[in-house]
Amino acid sequence: MDRMPQVLAVSRGPHRLYAEVLDGTGAPVVLMHGFPDNVHLYDRLLPHLAGRRPVVRFDFLGWGRSDKPADYPYTSANQAGDLDAVAEAVATRLGTDQVVLVAHDASGPPAIDWALSNPPRVAALVLLNTYYHWMPGLRRPPAIALYSTPVVRAAARAVARRWPDLDRRLYAWQVGGFIRDPEVRRPLVTQLYEQFPAARPAFWRLNNDLLATVLSRRRRIGALRRFGAPVRVIFGARDRYLNPKVARRLAALFPNSELHLLDTAGHYVQVDEPRQVAELIAP
Repeated sequence: MDRMPQVLAVSRGPHRLYAEVLDGTGAPVVLMHGFPDNVHLYDRLLPHLAGRRPVVRFDFLGWGRSDKPADYPYTSANQAGDLDAVAEAVATRLGTDQVVLVAHDASGPPAIDWALSNPPRVAALVLLNTYYHWMPGLRRPPAIALYSTPVVRAAARAVARRWPDLDRRLYAWQVGGFIRDPEVRRPLVTQLYEQFPAARPAFWRLNNDLLATVLSRRRRIGALRRFGAPVRVIFGARDRYLNPKVARRLAALFPNSELHLLDTAGHYVQVDEPRQVAELIAP
């Protein structure tokens, strides 16, 4: 990748979102992270997208290098507001209203919510090992189950505060398990964790919101069936949690969808197979 991304100024009310843009032609690709990660999730993908389309990646409020206001309601609905702020900044910078949305993991609900509210602005919707509403086959990774289950999560968070090294080891075990190649796993987990302790309040509050999110979004199934923009469902087939069964059910909900299961990739499909994912995102 010859060109380096530039910082894109994005305001979210009184707060600042950290975003980067790599210029190009066509509808820009907007990359969204899940939990417990940040923009570095796309470090391996970015060089393969460069030159295909403009590319934007950003940290949601509370994550990475974005502002982290105290006592803020970090919910999927508010993350859709973050995405809206980014889309407006992209339109101002690049002069185009349309975007290709790329959602991974917990960014599925805000990305899909925004797409349903702004269908003319969606050139395509790409879903990478993500979810939207509760469905058979959907499973929480152990760390997410620990931090999102009522009663249990209070005890787990108390342990994390008291023994931060244990929290770091849990993070390395869970996130490391999402990455196929050991030579990629070690430096990436270290890099992602560097920004995680400061993002912990957002992580915990988004976990609080998880159950309500997946239950409430079932009311929007009819809207999914009417959504006409192209949808590409690209899942690493080795993911035991957001697994091929979830991928097939997601793809079946949209009338204009493609399903791609990558047999050699797991939950971090964009890390395990960046070239193949880039070719599917921006053919």
